[in-house]
Amino acid sequence: MSILREEIAEQPAVLERLLREQAPAIEELAARLRAEPPRFALIAARGSSDNAARYAQHVLGHLCRIPVALATPSLHTLYGTPPRLEGALVIGISQSGASPDVTSVLADAAEQGQVTVAITNEPGSPMAAAAHHVIGLGTGAERSVAATKTYTASLAATAALAAALAGSPHLREELQAVPDAVAAQLEQPVDAAVELAAPWQRCAVVGRGANYATAFEAALKVKELTGIAAEAHSPPDLLHGPVAVLGPHHPVLAFAPAGVTAQGVAELLREARRRDAPALLAAPGLEPAPAHLPLVPMPDWTSPIGAVVPAQRLAAGLAERRGIEVDRPFGLSKVTETT
Repeated sequence: MSILREEIAEQPAVLERLLREQAPAIEELAARLRAEPPRFALIAARGSSDNAARYAQHVLGHLCRIPVALATPSLHTLYGTPPRLEGALVIGISQSGASPDVTSVLADAAEQGQVTVAITNEPGSPMAAAAHHVIGLGTGAERSVAATKTYTASLAATAALAAALAGSPHLREELQAVPDAVAAQLEQPVDAAVELAAPWQRCAVVGRGANYATAFEAALKVKELTGIAAEAHSPPDLLHGPVAVLGPHHPVLAFAPAGVTAQGVAELLREARRRDAPALLAAPGLEPAPAHLPLVPMPDWTSPIGAVVPAQRLAAGLAERRGIEVDRPFGLSKVTETT
């Protein structure tokens, strides 16, 4: 078995451990933020962590009503004009905590006297050193280039922070159910979907709301593991012009967990069928079939932690079928330091 497959399988245990071990640090941070409510949040990240930031943007906005922006690191590193951050909660998300541009955003925020948080798998990293609060992912070494367990752990960390800030026992209960749901998701079939997608050379990947982040992470996994040109969209954005690319040779991978966004995904799939574009649908309540990736039902706000798992397994299966070295595809490196 590849290292990638092993790390995908570790995710339920990683999530259970994070939610248990990081609860005190998360509650300490939430208590500070309840006492000093931020006007807005700014999140800095790169790669898969940037997709976790998209999820954080949704969940902090949805559950805590905090406006969230994604940082522009070049303002800090290339232009030397960091924005004024009065009243901000500034979060850095990074597996390694080593990228200078993400660290610079936190360092500038700390210099301005703002609350800074590092969500990282390396509590001794430069990014962690620049932060007032650290939420350690505790996944153990992630050796495969493609992020899997660090990605879902980053989602769980931000979900736990949002639940703690919201102060809802019901949300906490739903979050505690996540590791078992992810374990059940790992038992769902994907082989038929791999066979269906095997000829693909390009595809659109769609998701909305909480799963807008899932669309981006699924597209990234497909691109970096297989070389397939996968591009992420929300259904409304795809319908505003880019839908022109859909057709017999440009399929759609769609994520539609139960909830308010499912109807919009269904409308997009109807348009895809009208254009004869093949479609692969990830949704709950589906019988196993080549065109289906069955999802284990989860609450909308936690569903991205489960929904990304079949995307990871689909990308791994497609790469293996193409004879690609899944643990180190296309000569990519695990840590990329950018400025």
